[in-house]
Amino acid sequence: MGTKVKNGLVIVNTGNGKGKSTAAFGVILRAWGRGFNICVVQFIKAETGQWGEIKAAKKLGIDWFAKGDGFTWASKDMDETIARAIDGWEVAKEKITSGKYDLVVLDEFTYAMHFKWLDTKEVVEWLKANKPKDLHLVITGRDAPAELIEYADLVTEMREIKHPFNQGILAQAGIDF
Repeated sequence: MGTKVKNGLVIVNTGNGKGKSTAAFGVILRAWGRGFNICVVQFIKAETGQWGEIKAAKKLGIDWFAKGDGFTWASKDMDETIARAIDGWEVAKEKITSGKYDLVVLDEFTYAMHFKWLDTKEVVEWLKANKPKDLHLVITGRDAPAELIEYADLVTEMREIKHPFNQGILAQAGIDF
């Protein structure tokens, strides 16, 4: 394990603006630099995706699990999408309680609660009962439920002011993915 801390924080990055996952990846880089053992579970990105952050994580020795099937709210097979979210939560619970990690990031996890694929109250109660005291947990995604916001130690809301997509500029490799 990396450097021990007295209290592991629960951090939520939410809101409609861009940068929720990117901010979490900044924490990952900072924690990696301090020798933390890190795990990421992504809930929307497809298992087959070769995003820049996944490529970097492999080079850095960070455990990374993409459990989604793409951009889930437009899923063609909702049963499969929901099953993947439930499976992702099972993986997350195992990683959170494994004792192996100093930092766990649940990227795009709020969607599973917002769309009611997972019961928010049950998720928060499980975290209260099972998250190790010294484990840092970062959760990202739009529409963070009120119960999760109440439970978290730090909540940041990203607010969109201007976005290149609205100007006809497509996502850029190395910046957006």
